Amino acid sequence: MTIKELQKKLAASMRRWQKIENSAIVSTGYVMEKTENPIIRLVMEIIQRDSQMHYLVQQWIADSVESKTVSLTPDELKKVWGLIERHTEIEEAMVEIVKEALDSLKGKKMYIQEYLLKYLQEDEIKHTSLLKSLEGLKKGMMP
Repeated sequence: MTIKELQKKLAASMRRWQKIENSAIVSTGYVMEKTENPIIRLVMEIIQRDSQMHYLVQQWIADSVESKTVSLTPDELKKVWGLIERHTEIEEAMVEIVKEALDSLKGKKMYIQEYLLKYLQEDEIKHTSLLKSLEGLKKGMMP
């Protein structure tokens, strides 16, 4: 498969995925319409917002192989790297806070709070991982 063919296939996959994300957005909205329960509504809103962000990322990926030239230079990374490192520290501090909160709930039968704290923990870990992966890009670019 040529690069051009791969790019076309990737863009088509992103477009199909976007349709599924749109279905997820509609589905979560439907669930929210049918319930007044604040926990269910919160979970559906979280998923809906994630699906909206996924849609934007998928659009960006498709655009990047169809029309927009995308680049990231070592100078661009270097310019903000100190700020990114600081933000990574902030994310890691939030992971520690949620870990402490979860530890304090062990055996307390606070299931809903524990459920939501675990969600927050996974999200903060995801943010840290995303930033550390960006560091991998930096290392690949810079001698």
